[in-house]
Amino acid sequence: MPEGDVVHRSARRLQLLVGERVEATSPHPRGLATGAAAAVDGRVLESVRAVGKHLLLRFEGGVVLRSHLRMRGRWRVTPRDAPVLGLPWLWLRGGEWQATQWNGPILALDTSPLARLGPDLLSEETAVDDVVRRLRREDPRRLVGEALLDQGVVAGIGNMWAAESLWRERVSPWAALEDLGDEELGRVLVWAKEAMRTAIDGPRPPRAAHRRAGRPCPRCGTAIVSRGLGEANRTAYWCPRCQGSGGGGI
Repeated sequence: MPEGDVVHRSARRLQLLVGERVEATSPHPRGLATGAAAAVDGRVLESVRAVGKHLLLRFEGGVVLRSHLRMRGRWRVTPRDAPVLGLPWLWLRGGEWQATQWNGPILALDTSPLARLGPDLLSEETAVDDVVRRLRREDPRRLVGEALLDQGVVAGIGNMWAAESLWRERVSPWAALEDLGDEELGRVLVWAKEAMRTAIDGPRPPRAAHRRAGRPCPRCGTAIVSRGLGEANRTAYWCPRCQGSGGGGI
């Protein structure tokens, strides 16, 4: 699942093409319809950076391409002569390396959505204390599991990292912000930040809660439960013993 760590890892891999004048094509019809390949073909790729779940590729002439992977999108970087099987949405070829973007779903020359983002948790400039203060500006009755997924509050955390960080710190996703101290919120964010940064360089840690409904909690053996949470009805996963019950009396 492409959350902040995956996007930052993609940005790191794409550095191999920075400084190259790229050939750009869009074999997939939906990718072709975005106009991305036509806008960047023949331009020098000047920089690649991740902002939350967004990947920004800046080309000469001030052209910026924004990629958002949603649930199934992927970037791959391979030697230029490696075979490409299938129809990528975008295909960038440099002198020695090539990058392909698969399954979209967002390739856009519009960067305006970035103005609505909160700080990227993985940025060196983002301090956990600042994110805690942003959470305190939210409705105090808001559920912490919902607030952590709000990209306007903090960018980069998705369902998996929210579930795992709350489980690690024994915090229920159903807890209201007003019922949690700054220290508790800080611990959740610190674990998420450190674990996500580690995952940029290597594998993610084994999941304890996410997508493990009905399986035993690694800490106490109680069955993990799941239920839709918040207005967006995103699925929360938690241990009712370690983290407390919630979600309408579960």
